[in-house]
Amino acid sequence: MKRSIADRLAVSMAALLLSWGGALAIGPEAAFEDPKLEAEYQSLIHEVRCLVCQNQTIADSTAPLAADLRREIRELMANGASRAEAAQFLVDRYGDFVLYRPPLRPATWALWGAPILLCAVGLLIFVRIVRVRLQQPLGEELPPQ
Repeated sequence: MKRSIADRLAVSMAALLLSWGGALAIGPEAAFEDPKLEAEYQSLIHEVRCLVCQNQTIADSTAPLAADLRREIRELMANGASRAEAAQFLVDRYGDFVLYRPPLRPATWALWGAPILLCAVGLLIFVRIVRVRLQQPLGEELPPQ
């Protein structure tokens, strides 16, 4: 069954309109009346990793899960939880990976040590390549013209 160009265009437009609805549903939250509490909230959401995007904070992400996490943190802090208690709630629920700067303890040694280990391995490979290249003879000289 062949679809006409008009049918394809209509389906594409419908998909586009439906995708916009999800993006519009994630709006900015109202600020806390207490500036200190708002500052703590903003600080915390800029240190929590979006579990969908993984390379953005929940403050920068438009993923629905990030919006849910922001709402959850806002509710916790509005009900009297401190910044540390809200962060601990997230760690208890999602693990240390949810924090951009997880605490240094045996369970997170891999998170902290992997970049150092990978850089050391890269440096060793680079040194080995340079040593091998230095031991190779240079190409034959060209005859004079």
